[in-house]
Amino acid sequence: MPLSMSRKDFPEGFEFGVATAAYQIEGTRNGTVGRSHWDSYAATLGNVANGENGDVACDHYNRYATDLDLVKDGNFDTYRFSSAWTRVMPDGRTVSEEGLVFYDKLVDETLARGLKPSLTLYHWELPEVFADRGGWSNRDTALAFGDYARAVMDRLGDRVQAVATINEPWCVAWLSHFLGLHAPGVRNIRTATRAMHHITLAHAEGMKAIRDSGSTADAGIVLNFAWPKPDTDADTDAARRFDGIHNRWFLEAITKGQYPDDILEGLGAHMPADWQDDMAAISAPIDWLGVNYYTRTTLRDLPGAVWPAFEDVPGPLPKTDMGWEIYPGGLGDMLSRIAREYTQDTPLIVTENGMAGDDHLDDGAVEDPVRVRYFDDHLKSVLRSIGEGTPVRGYYAWSLLDNYEWSFGYDKRFGIVYVDYDTQERIPKASYHALKDAIG
Repeated sequence: MPLSMSRKDFPEGFEFGVATAAYQIEGTRNGTVGRSHWDSYAATLGNVANGENGDVACDHYNRYATDLDLVKDGNFDTYRFSSAWTRVMPDGRTVSEEGLVFYDKLVDETLARGLKPSLTLYHWELPEVFADRGGWSNRDTALAFGDYARAVMDRLGDRVQAVATINEPWCVAWLSHFLGLHAPGVRNIRTATRAMHHITLAHAEGMKAIRDSGSTADAGIVLNFAWPKPDTDADTDAARRFDGIHNRWFLEAITKGQYPDDILEGLGAHMPADWQDDMAAISAPIDWLGVNYYTRTTLRDLPGAVWPAFEDVPGPLPKTDMGWEIYPGGLGDMLSRIAREYTQDTPLIVTENGMAGDDHLDDGAVEDPVRVRYFDDHLKSVLRSIGEGTPVRGYYAWSLLDNYEWSFGYDKRFGIVYVDYDTQERIPKASYHALKDAIG
């Protein structure tokens, strides 16, 4: 099943890529790696499906050359990856030469294949030493992140094409400290509010480190977005509150140096002292904005409930294996809205888009027609937004490999390459071949 479009349908220089994350693929048993809060979270009964962890993952630490060959052979332009704070600084503070050497090799081998390295500095593996002191609810964690960012950029900044400070701060803060669904698994509005600010401050510290390093890499941040839909006409306020927490909180901070007034009505009493003093640094110019998009969320108001007084309910459209509604139009709508209301001419890159499927190896092949259609429909949505004048510079599929899917362990498969976790064999799926043919 081919895609209905090809590279020639996109603007000249448009980048097609694939994305991964360190903890999800490298394997923490490989090399010298400090413990992260994900290790202790996964070791707690009931937190992760089947009690699984990132100890082995996809063994990418030893198999990165094979994985980079898959990126090159797939006709992709860009490889988006992350460095692990726990590998670069196993104790959270002291630089490990061994860790930097690994990322040196990874970047050099990426370049040797004619690929563009796109680095993310933080994709969720917080050193446990900081978790012990409150993690992202503690301002010192944001300051320590700046030191880590400097160490990485001083070493890799001369070769990476692009760098993002933080991946999905909403997940780092709200999902993990208010909803309690990711490490550290906290449910406390005061802790969540402080994490919402301190992860944004960490972005500011990371941007300063990038700029101070003298790197010529384009610097930005990756935010995750969900298109909000009220369940009925009576639920519009619920959808707006969801939009404020999930989408506008970080967009307004980074582009306007402010947090949404309507969300501060709920969170303001829990904010750290003198938070306003950080907003100028948080809103320092970025070179690009990463947009992660997977689904839309349908919201129902809960009158009389404790703020934010909403719940999400299943939408009517088909769902992925994660139970997420497949709504391609939301990607194009979100890209256009971001540019129109916030970023104007700043380039946007779709840094993650993809779906979990019920994938099975059959006679040495994996057919995933639903995923092929998913990519096709979402790429059409990107093209529509580009046609509306949105400066979209690239599209990266999530993910290159099936991998450790956080609280879902190894049950959910997002990869365009199937991983047999018993043998670590890689088998490109039909979606990999469809993308390869379209962008070749």
